[in-house]
Amino acid sequence: MRQRLNRICALGLVLAIGPLTALAQDLELISDLQLRSDATQFGGLSAIAMAPDGQSMNLLSDRGYLLRAEIIRADGTATNLSLGSIRTLRGQDGSRAELRGQRDSEGLAFGPNDTLYVSFEGDHRLALHSLTGALIAAIPPHPDFAHLQVNASLEALAVDLAGQLFTLPERSGDWAVPFPVYRFANGAWQPNFSIPRRGRYLAVGADIGPDGRFYLLERDFRGLFGFSTRIRRFDINDDGFVDEETLLVTSPGVHGNLEGISIWQSGDGHLIASMISDDNFSGWLKTEFVEYRLPD
Repeated sequence: MRQRLNRICALGLVLAIGPLTALAQDLELISDLQLRSDATQFGGLSAIAMAPDGQSMNLLSDRGYLLRAEIIRADGTATNLSLGSIRTLRGQDGSRAELRGQRDSEGLAFGPNDTLYVSFEGDHRLALHSLTGALIAAIPPHPDFAHLQVNASLEALAVDLAGQLFTLPERSGDWAVPFPVYRFANGAWQPNFSIPRRGRYLAVGADIGPDGRFYLLERDFRGLFGFSTRIRRFDINDDGFVDEETLLVTSPGVHGNLEGISIWQSGDGHLIASMISDDNFSGWLKTEFVEYRLPD
């Protein structure tokens, strides 16, 4: 049953918080909605995959739910969302995983022929699911997955135009250790890439845009001051990630716990970063849908 998500955040508030955002490039905040729904499965949103036209999206809950939503826009700005289907991620036997750690789904990326790749953080793994949540295929685990930290593993997932998967953990193991980026292509794991770890930020989302570049969403929790959000962008070549750019750094508290990012191109040719926040099913965090217009 389709229902309207309630818009809490007014445009005046969006404009008020804008100046607190530090922009490394010429970015524009174009959408900022706080959302809620009476659906019991709504919340804990950790990943987002936007349709190429920016009119709809798939959302992923960290409790193993896939949500579909239509976006209502006025002059390109999202003014409301309409929640559609809610599907359950299912295993080989067709049922939902019993253990919480086995259904801790964190990363989302479009696969071929109306499918979705999903990364899991509790039981460190990747899988290919249908839009209805059915399991199509399990990706064989990388040997390193057995040694990843509990509740800090495969948060970010992206796929390029050739179908190559990129995933990385939330934590690298130490402040001075780069984030390892695991690549899966042609049915096998390829030599790892890496991304330098800079400051206190942790990796929580990733996407490869229509421009072929890799976008990394990171967050830094500052306690009572809230979350700071950072977006970095990289070119990709045979040697790994190059030409690093920092596109966005927000002051703590400007946005919520943004964990998912999806890059798409608007009709007028601008790159848009759409992001979703994880409220951890708590009373003090918010579910927030945020969009920035990016530089070329």
